[in-house]
This record gives sequence, C-alpha cells and structure tokens, in this order.
Amino acid sequence: MRALPEPVQNLIDAFSRLPGIGPKTASRLTFFLLRAPEETSQSLSEALIGIKQRTGLCEVCFNITRSDTPICEICASDQRDKSLLCVVEEPLDVLAIEKTGGYNGLYHVLHGVLSPIEGIGAEDLKIKELYKRVQENEFTEIILATNPSMEGDATAMYLHENLAKVGVRVTRLALGLPVGGDLEYADQNTLLRALAGRRNLD
Repeated sequence: MRALPEPVQNLIDAFSRLPGIGPKTASRLTFFLLRAPEETSQSLSEALIGIKQRTGLCEVCFNITRSDTPICEICASDQRDKSLLCVVEEPLDVLAIEKTGGYNGLYHVLHGVLSPIEGIGAEDLKIKELYKRVQENEFTEIILATNPSMEGDATAMYLHENLAKVGVRVTRLALGLPVGGDLEYADQNTLLRALAGRRNLD
C-alpha cells in the first residue's frame, strides 16, 4: 500500500533524480508545491517545458542559446576579440568567466571531460569541432579552462598535445592559492600547483 498518492510520489522521485537533491529535499520541494498557489506550479511547468523547447546549442561554440537563434550572442558579437578562444567544460563555465568581466574573447564548450572510467572518450565531446574551428580560424591563443580535477587535467593535456601540432599558442588557467588564503590551511595539491605556477615579480 502506498503511503503517498502516486502523483506526489512521482514528483518526489523526479526531484530526487536532479543533481544535489536528496530524498528529503525532494519531499520538501514537492510539499511546497502542493501548498503553493496553482500559478506557482503552472509557471514552473511552463519553464520546464520552455527550457527544452525554446533552447538549443550554438552552432559555432556549443554554448546554450535560444532555439530561434542558431548562433549565440557571444559568437555573433562584433565587440569580441576573435583571436582568443577559451575552451571550457560546460555552459555554466562560460557564465562564470563572463561574470569576471576580464575576458572578451570567444568560447568553445566541450560538454564534459575525458573519463575512461565512465566510458567518455574524445568522440563523446565537442573536440572534433574544436579542431575544425582552430583550423578554419586564425586564433593567436587558445586558453584551456577545464576544471583542476584529474579528468580536467587529462583533457587539457590531451587537447594541448593535439593543438600544439597546429602551431597555435596554448595556455592553461593559472591555478594556486586563493587571494587572502593562508598557507597553513592550503591542501597539498593547491600548494604544489602554486609552486609550479610561480612567476617573476616584474
């Protein structure tokens, strides 16, 4: 015998499949929607449908864009530095870099990283498309901005080996100690990266 009506349990199960949401949070969200005005559930429902029907991937960089605009605003802009290309793992990484206001080039979204354990190879990512862009455009620098993880590092090394053959300058985001951080609280990997990435004071 079910403790909850089927529609309620179905929504809890659906929320539980989302990343970072456990059974308790899924239950809280579900019961919040049960108590909320119908307009709240309606707007959520429309937003969920809209995100699949009215969005797509940019034909150039593979960032998220509106389905009625095949090329995203960044790629279409005349104000961007088209000699710089920043390679990131996911669309959220584009958002993070854009928020800094310190980069004005173009992007290429891989949609993941190489992970042999999970069966993710180069053919599962937008790597072939990256090589094609590099060959067809005159980039002066390609910035590899994958995350500082084992998979991110492996992906950056793989890309560097192949992009270096083209003759373009390939760089990696600097990694190390955060501003305001104390050495005594830094973990070993962070300290090692900071030492390896040291530079002259000039």
